[in-house]
Amino acid sequence: MQAVQNMQQNGRIMAEYIWLGGSVTCMGGFDLRSKCRTLDKVPTSVSELPVWNYDGSSTNQAPGDNSEVYLNPVAMFKDPFRGGDNILVLCETAHPVDNSALPTNGRRAAKAIFDEAPEEEPWFGIEQEYTLFETDKVTPLGWPKGGYPGPQGPYYCGVGAENAWGRNVADLHYKCCLHAGVKIAGQNAEVMPGQWEFQVGPCTGIDQGDHLWMARYLMVRVTEELGVVVSFDPKPIPGDWNGAGCHTNYSTAKMRAAGGYKTIVEAIEKLGKKHAEHVAVYGEGNERRMTGLHETAKLDEFSYGVANRGASIRIPRTAEKDGCGYFEDRRPASNIDPYIVTAKIFKTTCLA
Repeated sequence: MQAVQNMQQNGRIMAEYIWLGGSVTCMGGFDLRSKCRTLDKVPTSVSELPVWNYDGSSTNQAPGDNSEVYLNPVAMFKDPFRGGDNILVLCETAHPVDNSALPTNGRRAAKAIFDEAPEEEPWFGIEQEYTLFETDKVTPLGWPKGGYPGPQGPYYCGVGAENAWGRNVADLHYKCCLHAGVKIAGQNAEVMPGQWEFQVGPCTGIDQGDHLWMARYLMVRVTEELGVVVSFDPKPIPGDWNGAGCHTNYSTAKMRAAGGYKTIVEAIEKLGKKHAEHVAVYGEGNERRMTGLHETAKLDEFSYGVANRGASIRIPRTAEKDGCGYFEDRRPASNIDPYIVTAKIFKTTCLA
């Protein structure tokens, strides 16, 4: 990778356009797609980036006789793989005739919701759990083929060759996010061996979805470089093993201000009244994860409590003590669309 980064490009740059396709993928993953083009200069803003298109018939997003789909740039980041002035461009997908959003593009509707009340200043921080697999897509990293490791216990935030598998993946991903400008806040090994987590945020409104999708793209590219496979399935291994979530931390300006604890509780109670609506969009296969075991609540029951990781919503002990702060929605699965989930939380708590 270093040799590629050191090559001269004669004043031109490479722009990798990234979007979501429409195909169903295995391993609880995402249909992330990308292709590259040359730009004659370094853009200073997204508005300078050209609209592009792709063959939507090859991604299950358009028929063959009318196959072009627009790529509208919405955010750009530095490219950690190519280095230099090269960039990564996150794009919305849209119909070419009227530029309306494709069904697989949740960003535009989410932004419209956030734009209704920007004065609320919604902050999000998402904890993305994921599982690393061998290239056979069957054996989690560090597991004996056809067998099981020792029971859960020493793996969470574990160290040592017998406890932590995939640290090289997690560390390279962390550095790539920092280089790219993704707001990554941290990482740690998770409860199930071969499972890790990275945290993205705090981000305001629509930026949370942009930064999480870019962090996911970088993870898929890192695993490509290192010859392993990443899964975002919410319950990759059945049985007595932890699943994978996308715990969503949330606050508004009122919650963060002195006396905001009352607003926190009011917001949580609003979420409780629309529990079924929320879990319906909180990730495919989430019922396999949210069983009331392994640090989850039951999918069909709503609950909240201070420092309770077995509840639907956890209020941090610090928020109770300080009388203000944020709360954590523990229901979202690892494979959520962050645009849909963050906008849903904001709409329920601030616009309903």
